[in-house]
Amino acid sequence: MSLSSQLTDPIIAARPDFIHNGHGVAKHVKWINLTAITVPFLGFIAAMVHGVVWGFNPIAVGIFIIFYLLTVLGITVGFHRLFTHRAFETTRSVQTILAIFGSMAVQGPLLKWVALHRCHHQHSDQEGDVHSPHNHKDGLRGALHAHMGWFFEPDPEDLYRYVKDLRRDPLICKLSDQFTLWAIMGMGVPALLGWAFIGGGSGAALGFIWGGLMRLFMVHHVTWSINSVCHIWGKRTYETDDKSRNNWLFGILALGEGWHNNHHAFPLSARHGLKWWQLDISYIVINTLRKFGLAWKVRLPTQL
Repeated sequence: MSLSSQLTDPIIAARPDFIHNGHGVAKHVKWINLTAITVPFLGFIAAMVHGVVWGFNPIAVGIFIIFYLLTVLGITVGFHRLFTHRAFETTRSVQTILAIFGSMAVQGPLLKWVALHRCHHQHSDQEGDVHSPHNHKDGLRGALHAHMGWFFEPDPEDLYRYVKDLRRDPLICKLSDQFTLWAIMGMGVPALLGWAFIGGGSGAALGFIWGGLMRLFMVHHVTWSINSVCHIWGKRTYETDDKSRNNWLFGILALGEGWHNNHHAFPLSARHGLKWWQLDISYIVINTLRKFGLAWKVRLPTQL
């Protein structure tokens, strides 16, 4: 999702039936989205240069790994499998934690993320799919559109009809409204950890670069690749009405989301890695919550 919605149009959260006029995306929104793409990339470059010249700080790398895992799980377990597909049920506390971690991934407010993803499933690789690589031009242009080019196009009209259920939940609406706060925390907490465990301003800077900017760069491009790569390259285990594919690399990097053909074949399943060798860390987390009594009604395919 794009960064723009909550940062530029707070009315969307306050009035979820807000509809774009269909005349394109405002210029300032495009600039914010461009900034959200380029600044984390600059942070990635800075982290690599610093590591090569002065050495890789193990604490900074540790902060990166921790926040990468937390925010990706916030998207995969929280935004995607829980809130979008209702693949399991959990406590209000776990819902809150997952919503906050997902928001720290800076892919837009919860309500809009879910609405866009449900729209994608309804129109997958057909007219109306906002980020299909096959509705514009195949090849590189289609892949770039699916990966991030769609951020610069207007949202579908009446987008929030896809989240009527979530709009009736005051807690979810509040957490979605607070997207800006959680996004700032996602950048600020790594800096504070760098200041505390590495030391001083330079430690805070390293925490911010590694746990903030570089982590955002990796989280963004790994999760965006589910829209692009996993609809172009990989294997199709199941015949679905779209062109979704299983891609082992993003099955690992995206903590199970790369088994995308499996997901489109069984969209309500809490488990995407359906074979024993298809690593699905997100499902391992869900199953662990279930074992501790923190998740129930975990949906799985009855027939593979």
